[in-house]
Amino acid sequence: MSIERDTNPDRLTVLVVEDEWLLREVIGTYLRDAGCQVIEAESGETALAMLHDGAAVDVVFTDIRLTGDVNGWDVGEAARVTHGNIPVIYASGYSISPPRQVTGSLFFSKPYDPEAVLKACRALGGGH
Repeated sequence: MSIERDTNPDRLTVLVVEDEWLLREVIGTYLRDAGCQVIEAESGETALAMLHDGAAVDVVFTDIRLTGDVNGWDVGEAARVTHGNIPVIYASGYSISPPRQVTGSLFFSKPYDPEAVLKACRALGGGH
């Protein structure tokens, strides 16, 4: 599985990790309409495979509670191993204190405002 970056070097690439297809579709479409390249993963396992295979990603936006054995915390930690200090944005519909956030990450409670997510992606992703 090889994911290549868009040919436009100024285009922000966001890996969206969300197991609920409707939420993944809504945020993915919003980010694409705003000019971002979006790579979608329906599970933590899929996201880990993409990151391991060298997906060119500027920001990771992940739900915390994912189906399967790999949760959003695991995705964020793995992204930092494979992509250095890549920005990670976590989201959850549960009112929890995010104990495993990687340094320099953000947390959004669901329901979140897609515009706020876009602004965070742009701010963390180096102003693309």
